[in-house]
Amino acid sequence: MSKDKDRSRKAIDNRKAYHDFHILEKYEAGIELRGTEVKAIRAGNANLRDNYAQLTRGELFVHNLHISPYSHGNIMNHDPMRPRRLLMHKRELMRLVGKTQEQGLTLIVLRLYWKGNYLKAEVGLCKGKKLHDKRASIQERDVKRQIQRAMRRDLE
Repeated sequence: MSKDKDRSRKAIDNRKAYHDFHILEKYEAGIELRGTEVKAIRAGNANLRDNYAQLTRGELFVHNLHISPYSHGNIMNHDPMRPRRLLMHKRELMRLVGKTQEQGLTLIVLRLYWKGNYLKAEVGLCKGKKLHDKRASIQERDVKRQIQRAMRRDLE
């Protein structure tokens, strides 16, 4: 693969979700897109912040997933904030919906990545963190970073 293809195949992550939520389970889902949306994602023009998935008429849709209009597109460009359908098996979908309704959990797109020629969405079943949980996560991350620095210094 050439360097340009490698760059276009890079995953788009929702790093803020890992800070704001406890990720309980992860699932892989397809995502239904239009032509210019695929080209915009290949160019890296997608923002996963503040997205959520919701069941509507037996189908799972992701809302607030911002995919910027394709720069070389024309009047047929897509709406950047339109709801997009997630493609999952019916059994998985019903199980997820049951969990979100009874336990107060939410579904969030954590990552968009390429699997072969298909764009996949990694959907997480998440529970919101409290402020003290966020602080503990930050403190834990800082401690790990300090340990890594100390280990590198010892090796030198």
